Amino acid sequence: MSQIDRTDAVPLVPSSEGTDEGRVGGAAAVPAGDVPAAWWKALGVFDLETTGIDVETARIVTAHVGLIDASGASIAHGEWLADPGVEIPEQASAVHGISTERARAEGRPAAEVVAEIVAALRAVFARGVPLVVYNAPYDLTLLDREARRHGIEPLGDVGEIGCVIDPLVIDKAVDRFRKGKRTLEAAASVYGVVLDDAHDAGADAVAAGRVAQAMARRYPEQLDVPTTDLHDLQIGWCSTQAASFQEYMRRKDPTFTTSGEWPHRSLPGA
Repeated sequence: MSQIDRTDAVPLVPSSEGTDEGRVGGAAAVPAGDVPAAWWKALGVFDLETTGIDVETARIVTAHVGLIDASGASIAHGEWLADPGVEIPEQASAVHGISTERARAEGRPAAEVVAEIVAALRAVFARGVPLVVYNAPYDLTLLDREARRHGIEPLGDVGEIGCVIDPLVIDKAVDRFRKGKRTLEAAASVYGVVLDDAHDAGADAVAAGRVAQAMARRYPEQLDVPTTDLHDLQIGWCSTQAASFQEYMRRKDPTFTTSGEWPHRSLPGA
């Protein structure tokens, strides 16, 4: 992960030619131009690495927001390393490689990082391209809670400001009966996408975008639809998938519940 410089403006600068290197900066914005008719020809990508799995309590450690073109190449991005303000559990550090000590020494204040991530996502949606997030309810809900925690206006109803592409939900819908794991690493293998540095926010974000593109090529009959239609389809697919999983789990635990909300989850008790 490249070191990200502090700026007071919002992110997304062009990636260096032929590489995924770049930094947050204020001079350049999301590249302008007509949005391609096929949704997979230009995509925003987003991923978080965090302190844990509970979206209500976990904190952001690293993040990547970027744009990829029709070939899957990164054309603009921003990356962040935050000091989450809490200890990073050893289990989490073992996954993404960021220790509490490193986050404290090299990370920026969490409130600044969260504000810039939210602003970067708004910039992607303003560009009119869909945002790819693998397991969107995790990342988008966690970002919502972090924004509220730090007094930052959250994204709100994502469906009203832009469209989300969630390869996890889509994969379960188009290849329902495939056995095996449904992790990003597994999906990358199934769809022929190289993922050399799993659990690095940048590598995961770009790989998720490329997996979405590979799915679009493999399943055009189901996925060659307007982005708004695909967004709405995923709402139904996720709800159905969650209900099926809940029914299965209740054979072992009659009290088990899970949420089918997508692409982000409501506040508890809302």
